[in-house]
Amino acid sequence: MRKPKTDFLAILKILVAHNVDFIVVGGVCAVLHGAPISTFDLDVVHSRAPDNIDRLLAALETLEANYRGPWVPKRKPSPSHLLSPGHQLLMTLAGPLDVLGAIGKGYGYDDLLKQTVTLEVDEGLKIRVLNLDTLIKTKEEAGRDKDKAVLPILRRTLEEKSKPSS
Repeated sequence: MRKPKTDFLAILKILVAHNVDFIVVGGVCAVLHGAPISTFDLDVVHSRAPDNIDRLLAALETLEANYRGPWVPKRKPSPSHLLSPGHQLLMTLAGPLDVLGAIGKGYGYDDLLKQTVTLEVDEGLKIRVLNLDTLIKTKEEAGRDKDKAVLPILRRTLEEKSKPSS
């Protein structure tokens, strides 16, 4: 089965256009730090502040987001879903988007904010991404096979980035 193609940039632009407070985590975060990996979805941890939930819902409406999976009837996320620390696995017009209330050992947006860097991913498009140290930590804590598999690559990327440039 082919994985759906994801236009990460399109999703990010819509989130930014709606002034959503979010942090990119997961595979896209790793790629933005220079890790040579592939990923098929965009993972973000969002602020669960009520005003941000409203902006996020508007962005998800623009993206025509619904829960994904053959067992899930077309259903849109609700404020109560987005206020929870759980994972909302969505399909959008631009591809899969995982909207996460918390990652690792329960780290939410406010917990992670000081562990981010701002990157310009397209002309004028600046986003917050988790720093590589914290991404590694949260993947270690998650303990899933797919997270364990990428850890050596992330550690090597961190090592390479830490070397003084000549």
